[in-house]
Amino acid sequence: MFAGRSGALFVALLSTVVASFAIALASGSADIGFLEAMRALGGAGSDHARSLVVELRLPRALTAFAVGGLLAVAGVLMQVLLRNPLAEPYILGSSGGAAVAALTAMSIGLGTLAVDAAAFGGAMAATLLVFSIAQGTGSWTPTRLLLTGVVLAAGFSAATTFILAMSPDQNLRGMLFWLMGDLSFAFEAARPLVLLALLVAAGTLGARHLNVLARGELQAAIVGLPVRQFRYLIFAAAALATALSVTTAGVIGFIGLVVPHLVRLVAGSDHRIVLPASALGGGALLVIADTLARTIMAPRQLPVGALTAAIGVPLFLVLMSRVRAERYR
Repeated sequence: MFAGRSGALFVALLSTVVASFAIALASGSADIGFLEAMRALGGAGSDHARSLVVELRLPRALTAFAVGGLLAVAGVLMQVLLRNPLAEPYILGSSGGAAVAALTAMSIGLGTLAVDAAAFGGAMAATLLVFSIAQGTGSWTPTRLLLTGVVLAAGFSAATTFILAMSPDQNLRGMLFWLMGDLSFAFEAARPLVLLALLVAAGTLGARHLNVLARGELQAAIVGLPVRQFRYLIFAAAALATALSVTTAGVIGFIGLVVPHLVRLVAGSDHRIVLPASALGGGALLVIADTLARTIMAPRQLPVGALTAAIGVPLFLVLMSRVRAERYR
């Protein structure tokens, strides 16, 4: 029964991914239609259609899929690490730390590699800072951890505001759109796609260890798992996924929180299923949100982060109400 349910989930997710890409390639301010988009993708059709689909829409859709998948995978890893379903990069401050470091690098005119390195360092530092403060002199609790993350996220927000206020006017508009989540100039899909593939493959191969760690550190130590080293590995993977996502498309929230919840409701908590399914679901969700962002008010484009929040907030409230209703039955 479980295998059949998980198989149906993957079929549904793959179908959603294919449909989201088809809609993304055919939709936009210049509506060329589905059939013409498919012909252009195959190398036929007019030069205008091929240029529009192959050079603009396809790289953007691939980048959106990779970023959405990375955020969902980072959310899964954070939730395993903290044994807390509310853990995700945005809430725990990793995205804020990456954004502050990246904006600082951008404001002083550093190049792409330096911005990426700064974002990774900011995400890692923010994550470690949350844990160190939440732990204090004893063991951390979920409440203390979430409160620490909220407070630090507010601090990062204030730092971001200060950086924007001190930045030159010619850089301000681009930095604001990037900060709100923007895929307008995200056409380099190779790096996030490669990282997503590596994380999904490594996470799926190590799903047994993730399952054990999710049940508690004591159980993981009993079965011989090197808990400390494995936690550091998860730290680094989640921070790298968050950093690359932020540098590619800005701060985009709720994907790492909502998508793993939906997957677990359908397929349970086995990370052989949860991790790849969350990657597919997060990628499809961001492709759909980005398509809506550039078509709802075309030719004007909306920040995709605002749409993911508009989708994620009500969906998360529905999930919480369902969990509460099931708990008190």
